[in-house]
Amino acid sequence: MSTTSKLLLLLFFFFNAATAADLPGIWELLVPDAGIASMHTALTRFNTVVLLDRTHIGPSRKLLPENRCLVNPTNPHRKDCTAHSVLLDLQTNNIRPLTILTDTWCSSGQFLPDGSLIQTGGDLDGFKRIRKFTPCEPGLFCDWVELQDLELYQGRWYATNQILPDGSIIIIGGKTANSVEFFPPRTEIGAANFPFLSEVEDNQMDNLYPYVHLLPNGELFIFANNKAVLYDYNTNSVTKTYPILEGGPRNYPSAGSSVMLALTGDYSSATVVVCGGAEYGAYLQRTTDSPAHGSCGRIEATRPDPVWEMEDMPFGRIMGDMVMLPTGDVLIINGAQAGTQGFELASEPCLYPVLYRPDQPLGLRFMTLNPGTVPRMYHSTANLLPDGRILIAGSNPHYFYKFNAEFPTELRIEAFSPEYLSADKANIRPSLVELPERVGYGEVFEAGVTVELPVVGIVEVNFASAPFATLVFARAEGGEAVGGNPCGGWWGEV
Repeated sequence: MSTTSKLLLLLFFFFNAATAADLPGIWELLVPDAGIASMHTALTRFNTVVLLDRTHIGPSRKLLPENRCLVNPTNPHRKDCTAHSVLLDLQTNNIRPLTILTDTWCSSGQFLPDGSLIQTGGDLDGFKRIRKFTPCEPGLFCDWVELQDLELYQGRWYATNQILPDGSIIIIGGKTANSVEFFPPRTEIGAANFPFLSEVEDNQMDNLYPYVHLLPNGELFIFANNKAVLYDYNTNSVTKTYPILEGGPRNYPSAGSSVMLALTGDYSSATVVVCGGAEYGAYLQRTTDSPAHGSCGRIEATRPDPVWEMEDMPFGRIMGDMVMLPTGDVLIINGAQAGTQGFELASEPCLYPVLYRPDQPLGLRFMTLNPGTVPRMYHSTANLLPDGRILIAGSNPHYFYKFNAEFPTELRIEAFSPEYLSADKANIRPSLVELPERVGYGEVFEAGVTVELPVVGIVEVNFASAPFATLVFARAEGGEAVGGNPCGGWWGEV
């Protein structure tokens, strides 16, 4: 290499490094080795985090307590004495092993109003199982319980769970399960056929892990592949069909991500955003280098005549997570820029988070943030924490744990701090100092707020329901507070 080439290369590297350093956001390593790669992640009201992986794939790096070994259902003579679920204490960053007995691969979860986590379905012996985790204070003992007297009416793999206004959970779809059912079970219904899911299924599926958002009118916006409907779960009927979203399939195995924007005004209007996805055929052809889509569709789902408004992200992205922030903005993070979902089917990790600012004009809504250094691809998660950081975990593009690979199984847990947590904003950032432990629906309550500098203007307190995040997307019903779990962050915003 000539001296001139070396100089140009050094200048290019310096320019890129300096540019990245100037971008907003701070990364920190919380846990260097969690022992498991988290495929599913959920924040509890006790400031602890449940991390959950597949079972029956061989040992993890976190031992179970003595005499808690698992028996592999496909090989009863083979025991596994390692954990496939752990509990992270955010105050100490300590990890405690949990015991999960049945296979949770590509299962689904949701919180109940009392803060307990329900996990449904999965593979093998987990196909029809229902599991419950009732969280406890750090230092006390709580663990997964496999419900023995209840099971799903239909086995579900890659389903979506959504809490409803009455506190029950609807479980939608799954591989070979084009139906819905409820928890607690509605015995008079069982599993109700939902033809929309079969109508949108193509020859590579693309209807798994449907995007589900509870609208202010009580009905569900359900998106799968490239289509969406408004669904009345009380009558098991579709009440509206939305226009097709152009740009290819958007759900597993071609998944982008989706979020419903924070409710504002009189809370009667709701807007949904769907971003990214893989090229159709990438999954069938097992191609790892086909570019991901960078388009986003935005639709006001409650309008009488809704239409998709299209815009482009700075990067194409599949397997990204969209996380509602306390400011009303959306963080798009994790994923890859090429390939599709599946084991070892993606490349070009997308290390740059992107901030989506919904109140900005079309064409100015995206801002690129400070890149991470750890590829977070298939089986990675992102969750908003009560202190405003985003917890980043997981990534295992391999069938088993594999550490000697281009994109290895990832056991590190990180946190990303958006710009609103920067040191230069500390003296104008409100702190909530007094809050009720429980708030009933429609109930008036008081919140005590303090701020270092005198504040001129209005201080907002925003509700956020703590989402259950899995390998496809993180979902948050910003500002809804509809029978939800009270473990989301409470935030004051100037």
